Amino acid sequence: MGKKNNRQTTNAIPVGIPANWFKTKNRKEYTMEGFGVHTSMWTMKWDREGAERAVKAAVDYKMDFLEIALLDAPAVDAEHTRKLLEKNDMRAVCSLGLPQAVWPSHNPVGAIEHMKVVFDTAKAMGAEAVSGVTYGGIGECSGMPPTEAELSSVARSLETCAAYAKSLGLLFGIEPVNRYETHLINTGWQARDMIERIGSDNIFIHLDTYHMNIEEKGAANGILDAREHLRYIHLSESDRGTPGEGCCDWDEVFGALAAIGFKGGLAMESFINMPPEMSRGLSVWRPVAPDFQTVMDKGLPFLRNKAAQYRLV
Repeated sequence: MGKKNNRQTTNAIPVGIPANWFKTKNRKEYTMEGFGVHTSMWTMKWDREGAERAVKAAVDYKMDFLEIALLDAPAVDAEHTRKLLEKNDMRAVCSLGLPQAVWPSHNPVGAIEHMKVVFDTAKAMGAEAVSGVTYGGIGECSGMPPTEAELSSVARSLETCAAYAKSLGLLFGIEPVNRYETHLINTGWQARDMIERIGSDNIFIHLDTYHMNIEEKGAANGILDAREHLRYIHLSESDRGTPGEGCCDWDEVFGALAAIGFKGGLAMESFINMPPEMSRGLSVWRPVAPDFQTVMDKGLPFLRNKAAQYRLV
């Protein structure tokens, strides 16, 4: 699907990103650029009603893309979503964390089979990429550092998943999350090391400022560590609420992104609509903002102004 909102498409290849990431077997360009928003702003259930509500809202706020939480891929009406996205000239990325039964650390075969369904659904929906905690699940904490056996099992799963995603023309991301949500990959350098261990050319790093605020020795260091593989970033406040009203150092974040010539996706993420199972996994026990209007009407202009200030848009 084409670019929108008067943003100009560029053919420049960002620093450190293999040129073949932008080409699929169908010769379609996937740029993953611009401002997006996670569908948790409006819904965590991607049924027809939730899809129509989220797409309309994203169009109203002039977003470039939606990040769709693909938590139950078999239940998604992919054709309905594809037509809805095409009708509204809206691009999409899908994201998820794996359920416990198919965590790659102990069930790589199950993880691969689960992810194949996700990839098939994302492709049918017209999405450009699948990302998130694709190496495990939210709440996967053994109480010990990751073992070599666990990391090897995760690497085998990710390598096979990356190859399958590539066969469909999809990019495939891994998102480091904080120590309370996983013991496997918490930082930019850990994600970098996993990608370089795998060697797949369509896999990328997906950072998140909320997690970076906990785990990195400064957000800039996390961005610099991930730079060669960084294609996507969640812009999430320190309390997952309204960007600009917490303690994330946004000048450090945007300054580092500008320094590496970042050209990837900038996605707002704030959990306004949380089902109980997600609240438990993310440890969100109170409202992080009064409503989506507060986050979108205050947080989005704040982030867009910062991006413009640092010449990222």
